[in-house]
Amino acid sequence: MAPRSGAGLASVKQRPALGTLFALLALAFAGGAFVAAYGAGGEVGRWIVALAAGVLAVWLATIAFRTLR
Repeated sequence: MAPRSGAGLASVKQRPALGTLFALLALAFAGGAFVAAYGAGGEVGRWIVALAAGVLAVWLATIAFRTLR
């Protein structure tokens, strides 16, 4: 089945919204990583959560950057 002529237009219009969504999610995870690291003290489990949230924040930020570019 051949794609409709306007099928690609909807994805082009949604790219900025998707990039903004990923950027906001990245900020939320970065905030979570900061709070987890700030309250971690000497507990290894909390540092693992902070590291995981930081990795997710960086990953989502790269996706947002590529989408908004």
